[in-house]
Amino acid sequence: MARIEIENADMAALGAANNAGILFEMGMMYATGRDCEVDMVAAHKWFNIAAIKGCSRAALLRSEIAETMSKPQLASALRAAREWMTRH
Repeated sequence: MARIEIENADMAALGAANNAGILFEMGMMYATGRDCEVDMVAAHKWFNIAAIKGCSRAALLRSEIAETMSKPQLASALRAAREWMTRH
């Protein structure tokens, strides 16, 4: 069975703009390193977007991750989420 690889996470989430569950899964992917390197900044970004779209579990995990991040990391994640939301 062929597997389609998506190189750009933003492209993977384009169809998910109104689906909090898919956005939440993007956060889980980066938080756990599923098919990628663990990246807590990216995880926070996707959890933040999912929370904005109404996913309460994403809001909880976003808060937990934020407690472990430095201020520059948190600022970067918030900026990335804001940029994504502006574009989509």
